[in-house]
Amino acid sequence: MPEPDEIRRKRLLLRAWRRGTREADLILGSFAEAHLAGFDAARLDQFEALLDVPDADLFDWIWQRALPPPEYDSDVVRLLLAFHYTPRPT
Repeated sequence: MPEPDEIRRKRLLLRAWRRGTREADLILGSFAEAHLAGFDAARLDQFEALLDVPDADLFDWIWQRALPPPEYDSDVVRLLLAFHYTPRPT
């Protein structure tokens, strides 16, 4: 039985905030908070695939040291690369 989109969004948000490195948590968690609510099922699939990418590869893409490989050329990756992280007030 397919997972309802709202439950899936919550699960993906949790995964985005629990990457393993604080830097990746902040970037992907903030990105997920800003965009997951508007993602359709196809974009949720793209984001879920993105969460499986190692942090080192993501940082290379974000800091433009490397281009994402063709299998990750998606709307979500382009949106992430255009995303500007803003620290939360403490």
